[in-house]
Formats: sequence, C-alpha cells, structure tokens
Amino acid sequence: MGESVQNKIYNQWFLAPLLLVFGVLFILPTIISFYFSLTVWTLFDFRFVGLYNFKTFFSEYSLRIGVQNTLVYAVLTCGFKAVFGLGLAVLLTSPIKTKHIIRSVLFFPNLVSTIAVGLTFSSLMHPSRGLFNALLGKIGIQGPDWLGNTSIALFSVIMTDVWKGVGVATVIYIAGLQAIPETYYEAASIDGASSFQRFRHITLPLVQSSINTVIILAFIGGIRTFDLIWTMTKGGPGFATDTMASIIYKQYAYGFYGLSTAGNVVLFFLIALIVFPLYRFLISREVDI
Repeated sequence: MGESVQNKIYNQWFLAPLLLVFGVLFILPTIISFYFSLTVWTLFDFRFVGLYNFKTFFSEYSLRIGVQNTLVYAVLTCGFKAVFGLGLAVLLTSPIKTKHIIRSVLFFPNLVSTIAVGLTFSSLMHPSRGLFNALLGKIGIQGPDWLGNTSIALFSVIMTDVWKGVGVATVIYIAGLQAIPETYYEAASIDGASSFQRFRHITLPLVQSSINTVIILAFIGGIRTFDLIWTMTKGGPGFATDTMASIIYKQYAYGFYGLSTAGNVVLFFLIALIVFPLYRFLISREVDI
C-alpha cells in the first residue's frame, strides 16, 4: 500500500511543470485582469474605482451594443454552420462521384487567412464595383450596400464567416457519420424505414456528439470573433457591427485601459455563463453507439 501511494505521488509530480505553466500563463493573468478591471490605469500608475468601469460599459450604448451584436453573431454563425455543415456532410457521405473534390473545395477556405477572406469579400461586396452587385444588376436587381447599410452589415459579415467556417463543421460531421455502423441502416431498411426516418431516428441521435462539438466550437468562435469584423467593417457603419472583441480593442487603442479590461472580464463571464450550461445540456443528449 505504501509503495502504491509513493508511486501515485511520484506520478503526480510530472504534472507540476504543466500546472506551473498554466498558473503563470493563465491563472495569474486572469486574477490580475479581474483586479485591474476595477481600476483606471496606465502603463505607469493606477487608481482603484470599484465597479465604475462596468457601470460605464453597460450604461453607454456604444459599448452595450457590442454585447447584443456578439450574441447575434455567435448564435447565427453557430446555427448556420451546424445546419449547413450537417446537410453537406450527409451529401458528401452519400454515393456521389465527385464527393472527394467537393470536400476539398469546401475545406479550402480554412486554408486561407481570415484577413485575406475579409479583404476579398469586402471587394466582392463593394456597392458599385463589387461582383455581387454586378451579378444582381445583370438580372435587374439593385444591389444593396452590403457593408455600409446598418441593417444588413452585420449579417453580411456573418455570411462570410459561415462561408469560411462551414468546411470545418462538415469535416467533423463526416467523421461522426462514418463512425455509425452500417448495420443500423441495413436493419432499418429491412423494416421499411424511409430515408427521412433513417436520418431522424439513426443519423441524428448517433451523430449528436459531432453536433455538440460543432455547436460549442462555433459558438465560442462567434463570441470571440475579431479579425473578420475588423478587416471588413472595423465595427461600422457606426456601431452596427461592433462586437465585444472590437470594442475592447478600440478602448485599448483610445487609452481607456481599465474600461477595456472590464470588457475582457465581461467577455470572460459571458462565455462561461453561456457555454458551460450549454455544454452540460448538449452532453446529456448524447447517445452511445
């Protein structure tokens, strides 16, 4: 028994370097951020102000709108990627001749940097010289100002994000679909189940773990998004496409370090309060194969 305890303690010592790095690079900066979110600070001094930064953050529309836009962005990008990715995965696991080529084409946007994607779609969505409006003009439709109209600018960026990210969701779904034993479908076919019934009662329940992975990754990515927003609109027009990350960046750039740190803390709790309950709910719905 004594030797077993010694071996256990000896094995745990191998975790010490990892815990040290984790503590220094994550735990300590997190605690420091919580403290400095309660201050007005510069690179040389700071002054404790309590919850003033948080009151300012939620009282000013230009800051508060970022929370709303972030949630809209995260929910829509997550939903579109989950639905479109599953549909494409089902198509690409069916017996079609060009499925390997289509898989490569779908995944290609993930090999391109987000900055390049943002710049490309900004050009394509230009109101007068963009390809999208040029094509709409060919059929007699006056194209909108995709990134300059406050009503649709955020959704234009969302669609760009979905175009870039749906390939990853599709690959995750394909892995989940290929793990389902073919005998389940054969048994359902013998019982006379239709294609829709096989999809509903076999595919959906058994691919739930892949659905959960896509939802969690896409939702967290949507909440934390910055590079695509900044490349395409810089949060404009006005505050129409500002998200938490872009607002935090702007506050840092303007020298409001305490306010931007408070924004980081708000973003941290926003992710924690939504993702952890969502994860537990999704896990409870999984079915073992």
